[in-house]
Amino acid sequence: MFCVVSLNEPTFVTFKVREDEFEELLHAEGFIPAPYAARNKWVLVQDFQKITKVRLQYYIKQSYILVKAKLPKKVLKQLL
Repeated sequence: MFCVVSLNEPTFVTFKVREDEFEELLHAEGFIPAPYAARNKWVLVQDFQKITKVRLQYYIKQSYILVKAKLPKKVLKQLL
């Protein structure tokens, strides 16, 4: 899992970020620590008007890369 999206109201998205971005995003309006996952540097976007589509795509792709990098080698081989 690298991204969680709520399709019900209120709509939100949660993803993993780099440690330096985590602190920065928490000070930005519309972002909060992701419940139950903040200790692992996950953020929750509460307000989609506070983030551009391009920036959201960047964070989701980065989240995929960060999560994939932590997978055991055995699991990575199964994905290929």
